[in-house]
Amino acid sequence: MASQGPLQRLRRKTTTECLWPYLLSLMKEEQIYAYEIRGLLKQRFGFTVGEVTAYLVLYKLERDGYVKAEWREVKKRQRKYYKTTEKGRKALKEAAEYYGKLAGNLS
Repeated sequence: MASQGPLQRLRRKTTTECLWPYLLSLMKEEQIYAYEIRGLLKQRFGFTVGEVTAYLVLYKLERDGYVKAEWREVKKRQRKYYKTTEKGRKALKEAAEYYGKLAGNLS
């Protein structure tokens, strides 16, 4: 197996291994259904994660109060939709500031 270069490792560490800012970003403006997460990550950010990984991070965000869930009926089926809380929006803002400072210090 070929070793990864530093940029590939950085991408992995700041995307699939640190998924929470991306999930909060997806939910900050509209509620999303958990099943949509993987497709939205690929569409909006250009990377994919395992289904279990996405669900584990989502459930931890909910348990810790960063997102809240709401059940809705869609086509006669109950679905759980998620949206960021005030705590989640604050954490997302702090993450954006951190990444902005990091990018500014690297260039």
